[in-house]
Amino acid sequence: MKNIFIVLITILFLSSCKEEAPKNYVTLSGKITNKNSSEILIRNFENQLIKTIVVAENGSFKDTLTITKGKYSLSDGHEYAYIYLRPGDDISINLDAEKFDETLVFDGKGSLESNYMIKKLLLQEKVFENINDLYVLSKIDFNISLDKTKKKFQNLLKDEENLDPYFIQTDITDTENLFSYLDKRYEKIVKVNKLIGTTSPLFKDYENHNGQTTSLSDLKGKYVYIDVWATWCKPCLAEIPALKELEKELGNQMHFVSISIDKEDKHEAWKKMVDEKQLKGVQLFADKNWESSFVQDYGIDGIPRFILIDPQGNVVKPDASRPTNSKTKELFLELLK
Repeated sequence: MKNIFIVLITILFLSSCKEEAPKNYVTLSGKITNKNSSEILIRNFENQLIKTIVVAENGSFKDTLTITKGKYSLSDGHEYAYIYLRPGDDISINLDAEKFDETLVFDGKGSLESNYMIKKLLLQEKVFENINDLYVLSKIDFNISLDKTKKKFQNLLKDEENLDPYFIQTDITDTENLFSYLDKRYEKIVKVNKLIGTTSPLFKDYENHNGQTTSLSDLKGKYVYIDVWATWCKPCLAEIPALKELEKELGNQMHFVSISIDKEDKHEAWKKMVDEKQLKGVQLFADKNWESSFVQDYGIDGIPRFILIDPQGNVVKPDASRPTNSKTKELFLELLK
């Protein structure tokens, strides 16, 4: 009898160990309403594709992936969001692709951090929508406004409970780096703003998607809205749908120009993306990527960057609002009256 008892205890122990053994993979499932594509792409923070998840015709999906703990991005090929993953997580994702950020919700085991990142992303979008307004302030007022904005981010994190300690520390570091970057940009932006009303720096003989060349001087006579971007830049890609809508409505009244600052080894990737996403307007490839004189003259150190030039070739806005900002269309309509 004693031997049987020992055997039973051993079986229960082994069964318990088996049930509690940590999983080395994450389960992702959910449903997308108004889906843009038949797959979801998961990338790490080096922008390497680590998983393609198939989305069924009805928008549902489910898959597993083996990962190490950290931040990743998920994209439907049109928009993207960040997601925090740990081995053992079982996360459900639901969204309406027509209102990606606003409707994206994570649920299930391990979803707290990802839902927090949605809140932070929406706050960032709100802040950056009018970030250029800060750079017209005096340095003292700029610092005061920047500190107030930083506190909003700090309070957002403070209001959260039960977040992974490692995640918390990395998020604090990310916020510190963000506001350090914004502070360091002040002198550069003040200098760039002095371009307003002056003749724009030029680009000359940039390769266009048709295999010919285009110069800024070729575009005089209309307002020119320039998008400086790259194929690897996720925020740049997120602006494309809104940019295409603007061009569809106003493309016959003004020039829409996209300048890729991809490196030479991404030249074919640039051409392929222009074709696949059916990008219109004037599609150009910069001569020396980040080191191009046009990029340097405008003090561009981050993308996407938008520039607005008037029909005479003078700078209207050296750091114009993005297509996703409703004020952009309002400004264009006002200028085109």
